[in-house]
Amino acid sequence: MSIIRSVLTLSFCVSAALPVAGFAAESISGAGSSAAAPVYKIWAAEYAKARGTTLDYAPVGSGAGMTKIIKHEVDFGASDFIASAADLKKNDLVMFPTVITGVVPVVNLGKVGPGQLHLTGDVLGRIFVGQITQWDAPEIKALNPGLKLPNRPIKLVARADGSGTTFHFSDYLSRTSAAWKAKYGVATHFDWPAGTLAVKGSGEIAKTVLATEDSIGYIDFNYVLDDNLVGVAMKNADGQFVTAGVEGFHQAVMRSTWYSAGDFSTEINDLPGAATWPITMGTYIAVPRVALSGERAERTLRFLTWAYLNGDALARQAKFVPLPDRVQASAYREISRVVSEQGELLGAKTMGSAMN
Repeated sequence: MSIIRSVLTLSFCVSAALPVAGFAAESISGAGSSAAAPVYKIWAAEYAKARGTTLDYAPVGSGAGMTKIIKHEVDFGASDFIASAADLKKNDLVMFPTVITGVVPVVNLGKVGPGQLHLTGDVLGRIFVGQITQWDAPEIKALNPGLKLPNRPIKLVARADGSGTTFHFSDYLSRTSAAWKAKYGVATHFDWPAGTLAVKGSGEIAKTVLATEDSIGYIDFNYVLDDNLVGVAMKNADGQFVTAGVEGFHQAVMRSTWYSAGDFSTEINDLPGAATWPITMGTYIAVPRVALSGERAERTLRFLTWAYLNGDALARQAKFVPLPDRVQASAYREISRVVSEQGELLGAKTMGSAMN
């Protein structure tokens, strides 16, 4: 058995998060990433069966989730991007990854099937800044000889809300597209080109792409599978056109500082490897380093360590990649930093109980 195993579980209820004092004794509260909601849902159900504790989780987006944990309105915040070291110190938070997934460009182009449309980061960036506006543009045709492309305008679909998915998507494009980097750079939210269909949440991205002919959007991998979306094949750092999948995400992590140095502050985009998916991302949990309520914090950390120990198969079932054992160990190092106001080592204490 590894030192730890995946992360997060409990009876899942999508609801508005209440202040900590308002929750029942045997519940945990969380809010944040909509992309990660499926894995927290499946972990939640199994943990409720095993331990009887339930989870109220609100998939309000990464930015809102971080705001809620900073205000101590929930027991944990969930985000698809890690806060800076300065912000973690300022807000006295501990933050660590839970599982791995990827961002996938998706299209609605009639008879074009999954993986048939090939794009590079440069061309994708130019599409999303509004420089390439037609599907049969020379830049796209050059990458897709023999593929019949419509002589119609490209319809952009993007996130309107602050989103960790957007953060990772923009980080990748900033590494591979000079046009994107010059206009937008890296952020969780953008003012998109005129005519862009901007919607809130990953679920709405899926619905809008499916309903809009000639559209292109970007979304988390599990939605691609669950909603039968048409993913694009992307050219990776080794010059290979690859489709998104768990092996490509795993290869990216194995080549990252997450694995080599236990450093979660770096992105896992555009890394080498013939099979590596170029837009890979982690999703994270943030908790206060000093717990205001030792009892609630202990309950939350017990859940997290249970999930590290027991959640790998469940993560795969939800179409996510579990953390490699070596990365899990580094994540638990961060969990062990959580203390009570009296200085009790809550993270270390809960590790033993989670294993029982």
